[in-house]
Amino acid sequence: MGRKIFISYKYRDNSVQNLVGKFGNAIVRDYVNILEDLFSNSDHIFKAEHDDEDLSNLSDETIWESLKDRIYDSSLTIVLISPNMKEKGSSENQQWIAQEVSYSLKAISRTNKSSKYITSRENAIIAVVLPDKMGSYSYFINAQSCCSNGCTKYHSDVTFEIIAKNIFNQKVPNIKICADGSKIHYGDYSYIQVVRWSDFISAKEHYLDKACEIQSNLEKYEITKQC
Repeated sequence: MGRKIFISYKYRDNSVQNLVGKFGNAIVRDYVNILEDLFSNSDHIFKAEHDDEDLSNLSDETIWESLKDRIYDSSLTIVLISPNMKEKGSSENQQWIAQEVSYSLKAISRTNKSSKYITSRENAIIAVVLPDKMGSYSYFINAQSCCSNGCTKYHSDVTFEIIAKNIFNQKVPNIKICADGSKIHYGDYSYIQVVRWSDFISAKEHYLDKACEIQSNLEKYEITKQC
């Protein structure tokens, strides 16, 4: 099933792994170009801006109105996690990614040409973690030796609070308490599922389907919508 997909990301973050055939250092936008090519060859519709769109002469207000239009007309948001996605010295609610995620998580009502209110549904959301310059994901996803089978820890301080608060936010989670007191969550414990770039690229349809499955059970999650 084709989906309308918006992508939220830090355009010029160059703290990511270089790409094969890329001259010079890669930036996050290079990964977006890969996604755009993948979606253009499928039933999905790419709702993010194209790389050749020049928004530099537009005001922040005009840019934001354009972004809201794209998100409103999408059903799934992919957030690209990168090491320097947050701008230092600027509050989170003034940064594009946090605002885009917040808007994606809201049911928005608008009037159509017939003056009737049409309400969008909250988007399904996937956080795709990009590899750092060394090809590692450990800055955000780190394997640890919890319990007997091990576990995965998310370093949510790297990203925005609105993303962190929608991870491990299942209202009635399936939790195992280990002998050392640590907790392991099982099942669909987060509204925003987290996946490594390499895993997403190799099985993107699986993760898109899973995000939409989670969205269909929205009432099972404590959703934070405001950044």
